[in-house]
Amino acid sequence: MSNDQAIILDTIDKFLEKEVRPVVKEYELADKYPYEIVSKMKELGLFGATISESYGGLGLSAEVYAQIVEHVSKVWMSISGIFNSHLIMCTAIEKFGTDHMKEKYLPLMARGELRGGIALTEPDCGTDLQAIRMRAAKKDDHYILNGTKQWITNSVEGNVLAVLVKTNVDANPRHKGMSLLIVEKEAGYKATKLSKLGYRGIDTGEVEFNDVAVHQDSLIGLEEGRGLQQILSGLALGRINVAARGVGVASAALDASLAYSQERETFGQPINQHQAIQIKLADMATRVEASRLLTAKAARAYDSGERCDLEAGMAKLSATEAAMENANEALRIHGAYGYSPDNEVERYYRDAPLLVVGEGTNELQRIIIARQLIELGNF
Repeated sequence: MSNDQAIILDTIDKFLEKEVRPVVKEYELADKYPYEIVSKMKELGLFGATISESYGGLGLSAEVYAQIVEHVSKVWMSISGIFNSHLIMCTAIEKFGTDHMKEKYLPLMARGELRGGIALTEPDCGTDLQAIRMRAAKKDDHYILNGTKQWITNSVEGNVLAVLVKTNVDANPRHKGMSLLIVEKEAGYKATKLSKLGYRGIDTGEVEFNDVAVHQDSLIGLEEGRGLQQILSGLALGRINVAARGVGVASAALDASLAYSQERETFGQPINQHQAIQIKLADMATRVEASRLLTAKAARAYDSGERCDLEAGMAKLSATEAAMENANEALRIHGAYGYSPDNEVERYYRDAPLLVVGEGTNELQRIIIARQLIELGNF
């Protein structure tokens, strides 16, 4: 790690310890949006973490970004989602947008003045994105949007979305009828916050589009039928982010378990002296380290410009399952204390399930991995 990268991570750690850790329980249990934390993240440049320096961003590599996400998620996973969904949208704009689009949006988004998200999922459509129904009909020089998106991060408190729509419902194959539009909230969409088991504090909403009109220049790339490919490119970074979140949650569960096992005594000795607990701790630590290495490998592949769906899929699968398993083991190690909302492992137990379904379910990741292996013929 370079000196500059070490300074960035040290700055993030100090911010987390001073500004975030003391208020996590309050905000998370109340499902309260952390406005003050978001303002500080703007100052730190997190909303421009992976945006190029030419547009005012930090221009960080995916590898450094993944480390930031791990550190953040180890303290409070929810807030990593506030800038991750935003940066997936920024990636799509920077890779596929026109020069005018990049100059208009990226500097504002890098500063956090515009906070975005990606509107993909619908009430009857999640993993199978080609099944979306939301329509964008062309009328003169505008698109008219009608439909509903669901589980959309940053839709309530943010102010702009990249919306995946059908511009040609008769296209075959289906993805050729899909396009990606930039839609600002002032265009008229309405977002309603949804309640969740975990991943609380952050706004996740249902978004309704009723005759919302946007100019044709809002089409990313100015070419219809490219939307699925454009957003999948951004989701590669998103899966690396989710993998890093998994490492953070798994690591936090391990640390909490290590600390508790030194304090809690049964049968006249700390529970970390019992082999049953030692076996759990060993497995937890191994899962964390393996997932961290897979995530770093996926990030390096992304940074090299190579196709990285195999690496990102493996990292996402490994790290998120590690988060689930470590959170479960942490709860068992803590016993009744872990079942209480006064204890942080209860939050890890609620947060981890999101990771195995977000940014493509782990069942989908297994299929992606297998198909890549079959295509390669070796590993």
